[in-house]
Amino acid sequence: MSTEPINLPAQKTTPLVNLNWDGKVFIIRPTGPNIGQRESPIITEEFSPYFKQYGKTVKFLVLDLSTVTFMASMGLGMCIACRNQAAAVGATPLLFGLNKDLQALMAMMKIEKLFRIIKTQAELQQICSK
Repeated sequence: MSTEPINLPAQKTTPLVNLNWDGKVFIIRPTGPNIGQRESPIITEEFSPYFKQYGKTVKFLVLDLSTVTFMASMGLGMCIACRNQAAAVGATPLLFGLNKDLQALMAMMKIEKLFRIIKTQAELQQICSK
């Protein structure tokens, strides 16, 4: 088995997630509309190598849920895993694109406390340009 780092693409699209890496900001955009038991581990498997390869160069993690309308408990676990991997490399975790139902779910489960909630595209661009 080789120990050389795998060169990951800056943009990757699969049926379940779109990943975008620009050298500072890592955007994870699940395809939606549902993130459940089947989707969560697959999405986690897609984004985890980016944290391993880019490590401390990741300054902001954006979890963009703008296309997601429903999230099961395993989807919530995926959000926490995403945040934990970001925190491990010192990245600021940002949550973007929440609809009212997802925002209520995140608040009820106290997951919104793990992320900085971003409401508008302009706010997201302003924060990520720092």
